[in-house]
Amino acid sequence: MTGYKAAVVQAASVPFDAMASAVKAAALIREAAEAGAQLAVFPEVFIGGYPKGASFGAPVGLRRPEGRDAFRDYFQGAVDLDGPELALIAEAASDTGMFIVLGCLERAGGTLYCTALFFDGATGCIGKHRKLMPTAAERLIWGFGDGSTMPVFESSLGRIGAVICWENYMPAMRLAMYDKGVSIYCAPTADDRDTWASSMQHIALEGRCYVLSACQHITRGAFPDDYECALGDDPTIVLMRGGSVIVNPHGLIIAGPDFSGETILYADIDLGEVARGKYDFDVAGHYARPDIFQLTVDEAPKAPVLRRG
Repeated sequence: MTGYKAAVVQAASVPFDAMASAVKAAALIREAAEAGAQLAVFPEVFIGGYPKGASFGAPVGLRRPEGRDAFRDYFQGAVDLDGPELALIAEAASDTGMFIVLGCLERAGGTLYCTALFFDGATGCIGKHRKLMPTAAERLIWGFGDGSTMPVFESSLGRIGAVICWENYMPAMRLAMYDKGVSIYCAPTADDRDTWASSMQHIALEGRCYVLSACQHITRGAFPDDYECALGDDPTIVLMRGGSVIVNPHGLIIAGPDFSGETILYADIDLGEVARGKYDFDVAGHYARPDIFQLTVDEAPKAPVLRRG
């Protein structure tokens, strides 16, 4: 398949309620499918929620009891990868035949990860990417992924991978993805700044790939009344304003950026444009200089405990 319609879903999650978010995501998947989309990308931690404005009670050198309570609530709103919430997503992918890239809050033992999940309509959840480098205060609440979850999946829709939010500013990670031949570069994010779209354009040009970035549009009113938020408690305050965008391999924006509210953006994908872009620039191929620069990537899992028989 060389051409199809793709979607980026710009919508508010239901913070702290993973099942409600999954139900909403499944409905949006079906809506996108009815519009003819065969691929849909959702925002960062759509299931589980992005706790914009929360401090989790952690001044330097202190952890306040209310911060521990806030983390407990956040932890309880995360998902296990074999849980019922993700089964709903797999069912929607199966019913529609779509390929889904979905941001979630993954619970593993006592640690939470910002994770992008990949669902294939035929086989369900086929893999995940855990965010390698949480940004700033995110490091308090999320663990660090390792090199074992940096997949790129071969599919009839192209070679699909995901890089989450400010990981997109890590040149080495981008090069590792380009070297895997990513042609559908998915960028779930919580960055709603005006500058984000230009970053996505740069990546599309650099990698000669399609870039699909989805961000939530969510107000303070979506969160519980007792949610601690540094941006205020007025329910009309927009905590994330979207800015979702789709860019083609020549760096041209073909959908978005949209700041108007919850929406689904669509664009036609032509995989032939990837090859046309590689004609004069392949950063991991004919435009590389391995005699001068080489990148070493460690993709081995890093377990904290190793048991030997």
